[in-house]
Amino acid sequence: MSDRELDGRVAIVTGAGRNIGRAIAKALAAGGAAVVVNVRANRAEAEAVVAEIGASGGRAVAHIGDVTQADAMQAMAALPVERFGRVDYLINNAAVRREQRFADMTLADWHEITGVILDGAFLCAKACLAELRRSGAGAIINIGGLSAHTGSKDRAHVVTAKAGLVGFTRALAHDLAEDNITVNCVVPGLIGTPRPPGPVPQLHLAHRTMTGRRGVPDDVAAIVRFLCGPGARYISGQTIHTNGGAYLGA
Repeated sequence: MSDRELDGRVAIVTGAGRNIGRAIAKALAAGGAAVVVNVRANRAEAEAVVAEIGASGGRAVAHIGDVTQADAMQAMAALPVERFGRVDYLINNAAVRREQRFADMTLADWHEITGVILDGAFLCAKACLAELRRSGAGAIINIGGLSAHTGSKDRAHVVTAKAGLVGFTRALAHDLAEDNITVNCVVPGLIGTPRPPGPVPQLHLAHRTMTGRRGVPDDVAAIVRFLCGPGARYISGQTIHTNGGAYLGA
């Protein structure tokens, strides 16, 4: 991977204010891409990531908008065209992950999770499609989840939504191949990120890595950066696990 293999390209990263999304935004900027840093509501987080990228010599702009709102995503897709002239990469990272007993789950609880993960990916892809087609080397990368492949207690909504992203990835890979747009799914697992106070997630208690360590957000960001680059143009429709072997050891 060259130092600036993404020069002249432009990326949108949803849910980019913290953790994996933040690492992805910074990795793409380090590769030379201009980046739209999307967050749902926390402007301070978005501006902090923009400032970090700027301090390293990169270009970035913040966008505040809920991925479940079509108008907001249309505005998000228009922003990089106005500022940087194009869109080449869409990283669907925004997600809500919560543990809840199925017996206690309401339809509203279900829709809250599936809406962000699945509807959000759909709305973002639709909003960005015209510009991705113009790119000539566009890429959509959906950020999946280990529990979609192993199952997990108290995560029926999350498991279902993240599994749906795998199907969405495969479908779009077929639909968009003629536009020279690659579509892949990166599946993080057991990544060490700051979490709200509370019990350790069941998934983290039930699995262990084969490498002897938990992952860090940069481990995921490196794969995303590669899939955006020129060396990955022959990769599409794939689900790539980034979890230190935890899936094999499940």
